[in-house]
Amino acid sequence: MNFKNKLIPGVFIKRYKRFFVDVKINDRIVTAHCPNTGSMMGLLNKGNKVWLSKVNDPKRKLKYTLQIIENKKVKVGINTHLANKLVREALDSNLINEFKNIDVINQEVKFGKNTRFDFFLSNLKKKIFIEVKSVTLSRKNGIAEFPDSITLRGLKHINELINANKKGYEIYLIFLIQRNDCNEFKIAKDIDSKYNDLLMKAVKKNLNILCFDCKFYSKGIKLNRCIKFNYYE
Repeated sequence: MNFKNKLIPGVFIKRYKRFFVDVKINDRIVTAHCPNTGSMMGLLNKGNKVWLSKVNDPKRKLKYTLQIIENKKVKVGINTHLANKLVREALDSNLINEFKNIDVINQEVKFGKNTRFDFFLSNLKKKIFIEVKSVTLSRKNGIAEFPDSITLRGLKHINELINANKKGYEIYLIFLIQRNDCNEFKIAKDIDSKYNDLLMKAVKKNLNILCFDCKFYSKGIKLNRCIKFNYYE
């Protein structure tokens, strides 16, 4: 997936009110939109290199959006909105083995009264719901983790995937790791034990887990390798 415009380098100063970050570009400080509601644990160190995209929309108050933070010489994509775009691009290109020979790909499909899953796939033999989670956390070299804070929304999605499976749908949870320095993935049980416990129960009830890392290139970011998921019950 290519960024629309060339990214602008800067230096991270601080984050506040969840959706705002101050970044130094050359000799001036700008306030940019932060498209990540998580804690972004381990990334928000003053002085880290960052890359911003600029929006040419006169109606938008914040003209910049934070896209990448470099921490310990590792680039990390922090825009959670890109996760679904990256997965969609991979699905359209038949890059995910589990979803080849699919006839229909729809996004934001309603299930039940209050749930929309990220993707619905189908062919004559199967119908599939997929939920995607963006991952940025890595506290130990080579290991990516999710979540980086307690996630009630994540619990809801797992429960609804289980309900969908009862109605005959295949169910998948994709953890998209927006960095390329990790060789395995695990749930951060110490951060959210309830999420870990429910996920383990869901795996026993036919929830399929897929994990992929991402690769940065000069103009964008793309889905890269399949990463091993380590289960810790």
